Amino acid sequence: MVRISLVVVLFALLISSLCARLVYLNVIDGDFLQDQGDARTIRMERITAHRGMIRDRHGKPLAVSSPVISLWADPGELPESEEELAPLAKSLGVAPVRFFSKIKKAKSRNFVYLRRHLVPSKAREILEMKVPGVYGEREYHRYYPSSEVGAHIVGFTNIDDKGQEGLELSFDGWLTGVPGKKKVLKNRYGEIVRDIVPVSDAIPGKNLDLSVDLRLQYLAYRELKSAVTHFEAVSGTVIVLDVRTGKILAMVNQPSYNPNNRADLESKMIRNRAVTDVFEPGSTMKPFTVAVALLSGQYAPESVIDTNPGFVRVGSKTIRDPSNRGKLSLGAIIAKSSQVGISKLALTLNEYEVWEMFQKVGFGQGTGVGFPGESSGYLPNHRRWKDIERVTFAYGYGLTATPLQLAAAYLTIATGGLRREVSLLNSGGVSETRLYSNHVAHQVKQMLERVVTEGTGTKAAIDSYQVAGKTGTVRKVGKEGYQDTQHIAFFAGMTPVREPRLVGIVLINEPKSKAYGGGSIAAPVFSRVMEGALRLLNVPPNDFEEAA
Repeated sequence: MVRISLVVVLFALLISSLCARLVYLNVIDGDFLQDQGDARTIRMERITAHRGMIRDRHGKPLAVSSPVISLWADPGELPESEEELAPLAKSLGVAPVRFFSKIKKAKSRNFVYLRRHLVPSKAREILEMKVPGVYGEREYHRYYPSSEVGAHIVGFTNIDDKGQEGLELSFDGWLTGVPGKKKVLKNRYGEIVRDIVPVSDAIPGKNLDLSVDLRLQYLAYRELKSAVTHFEAVSGTVIVLDVRTGKILAMVNQPSYNPNNRADLESKMIRNRAVTDVFEPGSTMKPFTVAVALLSGQYAPESVIDTNPGFVRVGSKTIRDPSNRGKLSLGAIIAKSSQVGISKLALTLNEYEVWEMFQKVGFGQGTGVGFPGESSGYLPNHRRWKDIERVTFAYGYGLTATPLQLAAAYLTIATGGLRREVSLLNSGGVSETRLYSNHVAHQVKQMLERVVTEGTGTKAAIDSYQVAGKTGTVRKVGKEGYQDTQHIAFFAGMTPVREPRLVGIVLINEPKSKAYGGGSIAAPVFSRVMEGALRLLNVPPNDFEEAA
């Protein structure tokens, strides 16, 4: 009887203990256990935010983000045998032996990428194989619809969606979005069963609207590529500016590259030569020297310089024209690009006033366009100028500039003496500063028109439109000084002359042809690009009735 009573008591105590434990677990310690359970099934998932679009002035996409899936694995959860991993390796396009070897080396890690940026359909096929330890993560891949045409402006991102070149780099903070977070319920295989609650929303990156007109960009690229190929040149650049705003409508270079396929990309193809490469601007500086002469009050456009006998001695150097051109007005000096004429003129001017003019129009300083790697060029500022330095400086030797700096300088002539800040962005107003009088700018513009009608730049002419501009041809510097076989040909100009709408720069580096001057090589490219641009922008001809 005692034994039965003892068993009953022990059994009652056991039942009481179990009940007490259940009460403790469910009432007192319930929240803790619930949290521990949730920690094994509820996870915080990252919501990827896409980059903002880069668009041209009309909203056409230059850079967009498309959704992709990156596959990753926890090596500790993957099957142990090579046979079980073989189907996965084949789906990934990797030899099974090599794949198994890499996974084996990564056993100590809990995360390893299998393949980045797969198209969603392909990634889903692999995920549906239900291989333990294989997971997918949604990301975004940058795509560039304009390909090589806009590559030097837009740049590109790396595989982690970070800007590496061009505007993708300089505006990386603006374009980058802010990732969000959400709580999700996962099963024992790591698959998301359902979303529980968003913690913070993903904020997409902001769009970047450019001043570039994609139509003009394609036009300029086509003409430049054709010219560089035809003349077997090393490189080339074309820039088109809107005179009314200072906005960049087109900026192209050769050689270029496809940012969507960078497998065989060479470093020389990446840089935007329009803002990074410098050259001696040569004869394209002569109009600014003449502007100083006009501003001095000592000269008028009809003032005559005697260039006889076709050469002039400056110190120990002899400066020559191709032939003896006799007496030339300032306008004829520009039209015929007389080295002797501009040299004699320069020796009568204050060299510091010439330097100040070059500096005011933008040489020796950045353009403020905000492009990564932009060069400011070189503008010498001697305490004492030798006569030969004064002369060569006046016709564009001894200083260096980028094509964009040269375009910005010619913009001051087209605007009537106003300096307008150049920009790649479609937003913002027009910032301008008066540099010299509208009267002097008009006089220089008329001289530049003579270059096209009767001088060295006749091939820059456009039917039914007046064109003003200046040719330039410079010898390149080699190991032993200036080379007679390596040249840079360029043309800088504006159209229409009466009320300029566009400023353009064409540069062809080292053309391999008998004719290598700016009038023969660069001027025809300027003509074709500007003719197409005027048509696309619906700019009326000089005399619409006559043209009709």
